Amino acid sequence: MTKGKLGVLGGMGPQATQMFYQRVLDRTDAERDQDHIPTLILSDTAMPDRTAAIRSGDTAAIYAQLLADARVLEGWGASAIAIPCNTSHTFVPRIQGELTVPVINMVTETAAALKAQGAKQVGILATDGTVQMGLYQSACEAAGLQAVTPPPDIQKLVMSVIYDEIKKGEKGSREKFAAIDAALRAMGCDRAVLACTELSVYKDWHGLPDFYLDAMDVLARRSVEVCGYPLRNV
Repeated sequence: MTKGKLGVLGGMGPQATQMFYQRVLDRTDAERDQDHIPTLILSDTAMPDRTAAIRSGDTAAIYAQLLADARVLEGWGASAIAIPCNTSHTFVPRIQGELTVPVINMVTETAAALKAQGAKQVGILATDGTVQMGLYQSACEAAGLQAVTPPPDIQKLVMSVIYDEIKKGEKGSREKFAAIDAALRAMGCDRAVLACTELSVYKDWHGLPDFYLDAMDVLARRSVEVCGYPLRNV
């Protein structure tokens, strides 16, 4: 297999992008610098807020900026593109149609991983934008899984952890997350997805049980595989 070059369209948020690249490094079976994937990282912190755009219905500007960034990565020689932002995957099918290189779809890859792990009913922890667009609900349904989202009061806690805490550089409230966890289990979920990269950051700071599948972990693993590099078991 020909080895490729990974393009990372990041900055949404920047801390999540940094953690994603570290996970790619951790999952590559490498013994020296030259064994790692050549990687191009475009951290576009000027990207408009994805959830706000979806809520308003005015998504033209964000789609144009995502596509422009993806084309930059393609032009720089990326053979595959990873976008460590779940809500941005609203636009991935359209973006993919404009590119000649694959965009690794974190949402569909995560649903496939859940199915392979024997999940049945999956709780989705995500931004309002990701929930509103039904990204994980549709992907899980296509994989034969039942996806459930938190009730409004719990979804407010999810958004608070993401926007009021992690995006502001804080580590996130254990008390809020405990309430979220209890709600998911009370709803009968046998697995849950961290479907926002800020929640991936929360997991790295606090640790979470195997009940949670981190979509960022799935994307990192698939990025290594798609680029033709050997995986390290971690």
